[in-house]
Amino acid sequence: MTASSAQPVGLPFLKGHGTQNDFVIVPDPDGRLTIGPEAVAALCDRRAGIGGDGLLRVVRSAADPAAADQADRAEWFMDYRNSDGSIGEMCGNGVRVFARYLVEAGLVGPGALPVATRAGLRTVLVAADAEDGTPGEITVDMGRAALPGPDGIEVTVGGRSWPALNVNMGNPHAVAFVESLDHAGELRTAPATSPEGAYPEGVNVEFVVDRGPRHVAMRVHERGSGETRSCGTGACAVAVAAARRDGVDPAVTGEAVTYTVDVLGGRLTITEHPDGRVEKTGPAVIVARGELDPAWSELIRGV
Repeated sequence: MTASSAQPVGLPFLKGHGTQNDFVIVPDPDGRLTIGPEAVAALCDRRAGIGGDGLLRVVRSAADPAAADQADRAEWFMDYRNSDGSIGEMCGNGVRVFARYLVEAGLVGPGALPVATRAGLRTVLVAADAEDGTPGEITVDMGRAALPGPDGIEVTVGGRSWPALNVNMGNPHAVAFVESLDHAGELRTAPATSPEGAYPEGVNVEFVVDRGPRHVAMRVHERGSGETRSCGTGACAVAVAAARRDGVDPAVTGEAVTYTVDVLGGRLTITEHPDGRVEKTGPAVIVARGELDPAWSELIRGV
């Protein structure tokens, strides 16, 4: 094929998931792309686009103003967008998928990896693959949970209300313990929260039931995405909320506490340490690689 007859080259993309929380991945190491909200929403559309709960743009921290202040500590910045195109501060499952991509692309090796996010630096530990080729699990230092109040938070679905604990994992969560996960309803729309104004920028809402000692299951409405199969920061918020409900605080006891959290897409292990750090361990998989039609590439480049 001659140069004059060559077809335009489309933009590379990948698709990955962490416990079935799925993402479109767009490599942009030098920060040359402009991906506006409409382009993100179109790419994440499950019927007219690639489909995903969100989009991960892979860019060097030094090449993006949003992460330039972290460039001396982390080479790579996870530019995360919700499926509606809105910006997300942090995504716990997304950062595992982000790290899996970096390893499989040969940009980093297994081991400890600092990742810049809008919620601050996150340290990711990528285990080496097993002898049979099974990808190693990935542990993320999710930072410290904050329980900022206010007291008296409630979430409401279908005329029923439950008390909720306000937990911040770099993004806000309202965690409610219920008798059945069916009580969460359809979760396509955001559950109502009160008091009014408690979450001016929206909130992720988790509904939680007990499965056994230090073992819970959850469903979640993620702001900007609706119900997702998994939420990493949500699982961390749930584990912290469950520990406090159970009268356990590692900062007081001096001992770490671990909870198993079942999500619709699998299982995560959450450990809270005495210094307040919360670690999350789970799988991450790259399932596809491809090339966008050139028309999409033009939309993404913003030209």
